[in-house]
Amino acid sequence: MKVLITGGTGFIGTQLALRLLERGNQVTVLGPAATRGPQVPAAAAYVGAETTRRGPWQQALADQDVVINLAGASIFQRWTARQKQLIYESRVLTTRNLVDALPSDRPVVLCSTSAVGYHGSTGDATVNEASGPGRDFLARVCIDWEKAASRAAAKGCRVVLTRFGIVLGPSGGALKQMIPAFKSYLGGPLGSGRQWMSWIHMEDLLRAMLFVIDQQAIHGPVNFTAPVPVQNRTLAKVLGKLLNRPAFVKTPGFALKLILGEFGSVLLEGQRALPGKLLEHGFEFKYMDLEEALLAALGK
Repeated sequence: MKVLITGGTGFIGTQLALRLLERGNQVTVLGPAATRGPQVPAAAAYVGAETTRRGPWQQALADQDVVINLAGASIFQRWTARQKQLIYESRVLTTRNLVDALPSDRPVVLCSTSAVGYHGSTGDATVNEASGPGRDFLARVCIDWEKAASRAAAKGCRVVLTRFGIVLGPSGGALKQMIPAFKSYLGGPLGSGRQWMSWIHMEDLLRAMLFVIDQQAIHGPVNFTAPVPVQNRTLAKVLGKLLNRPAFVKTPGFALKLILGEFGSVLLEGQRALPGKLLEHGFEFKYMDLEEALLAALGK
């Protein structure tokens, strides 16, 4: 089976490429650099591409069986008008260009990333794949992102919209942002700490991606989150315990908004999302306990 990964040089893409190669797939990685870097597995093909623009890179999709779309600029920074444009275009324009290049003469599986931020701030209410969208910036990005991917169904593709929660894994993602503060004795809850955080360990994310590729009955939105979301203060407490650091230094909400602008407001809200479809189809999570997941992510 031939698999192409956009965003294949990122935090998730590099691990996913290795996992696919291990099971005997032919893998092509798309990345922003003109030439392959050391993070691209030697056994994978590499294509350098600016995926927000049409170009020769689209020819690489002609003979693929599966396309996994992970491309998107990082949201972990202050959101200026320019940065918000980059967050939007890197996701939506890339996805439009991917779908345009997909063959229409044979079925292809398109696994296109989205996020549980699709639902906006949900308070204490639980949401699943059938729940409605929010109205904030990230929700609007996710809505348009998913619409762009869903166009592939008209070509006969099976489209899976993988809505990621917070991914816990080594050397990247949310932990890369959080650990330095804890090691400097500045870690703790954000704002009230009562906002819900839907998380998934990297190992379960990789296994879930292979699962949805293989399960022909799965299509549409699928929450990639562990069945046990936690509040931000719980995550801070457990992470502080494992790092042997206190976790009582709260970051005031006004300070987050002052430093990070609109993104600071997002960190003070959250989603209590459940993986209804994965459980319905028999997927078994390896990491259901936050402390065990963090231990594994920290390499302890």
